[in-house]
Amino acid sequence: MNRYEQILLEHMERHRNLVVMTAENRMALRNIPPYLGKRFIDVGIAEQTMVGMATGLALRGNIPVVHALATFLTLRAFEFIRTDVGIGQLPVKLVGAIAGFLSEANGPTHQAIEDISIMRGIPNMGIFCPCDELEMIAGLPTILEAQRPFYVRYNAMPSLGTINAPFELGSSITIGDGHDVAIITYGFLLKEALKAKEELESQGIATRVVYLRTVVPIDEYTVIESAQTCGLTVTLEDHFQTGGLYSIVAETLLANRVSADVQPIALRSRWFKPALLNDVLVYEGFTGAMIATRIQSMIEDYVVIPIPF
Repeated sequence: MNRYEQILLEHMERHRNLVVMTAENRMALRNIPPYLGKRFIDVGIAEQTMVGMATGLALRGNIPVVHALATFLTLRAFEFIRTDVGIGQLPVKLVGAIAGFLSEANGPTHQAIEDISIMRGIPNMGIFCPCDELEMIAGLPTILEAQRPFYVRYNAMPSLGTINAPFELGSSITIGDGHDVAIITYGFLLKEALKAKEELESQGIATRVVYLRTVVPIDEYTVIESAQTCGLTVTLEDHFQTGGLYSIVAETLLANRVSADVQPIALRSRWFKPALLNDVLVYEGFTGAMIATRIQSMIEDYVVIPIPF
């Protein structure tokens, strides 16, 4: 039994109103159906039906935790999520598998790289993109108990060993105190951001990494403080540039009348090339070393050279 299954079972023992649902995606749930009885529902490949059923269960005082491939959950069932869950502000928890680059060898139809922009368009929808399995387990109890809908990018990758503070909604972790560059990121790309930080600092570029524990709500204070303190702020995400972290950070700074140099590292005009994850990172330019090189180019492009008189 994996750790995600264990934490679900522990929570279900304390909360008899928690129900686990899936649209024939049992990747994270292979071992627990026998323990759940009628509190486990597999609707088959019918994401819209699943969200509609979850809405009915939530209206009757239950907390449904629904599972599906992230792209089909956020796209195919969007109207149901928006209209039934969102307008009703129901505590349905939406868990999307193989989101972003974790889709790796799957083609564009299965690549959820617009999921965050879609989900954040629903008022009061929380978004949690853990950096590894340990972070996912740390945040899950808070997410389950939150009296609001939440979208979770499922991530069972091995622990990075960098996050040890208690989990809080709207919090972040800052690694390093460099004043030259701030890399703001979420999800498993934290690992590559830390590699980029190490490479940049070997070149004499003082770097900090801001890991957002929730994308929505965002830690506005830390984002603003980093942007004001550092010469360059870089947003890093396995998502389309439009509507994702770059947009969120830009909106946050603009709303607070903060002017800063903010540059994105994201997918811009196409879906990514399907391959094994490490090959995807290389091909798309998202390895730590390649991120560092891209940031160095950004710094060089924005160096102001005094004009002699």
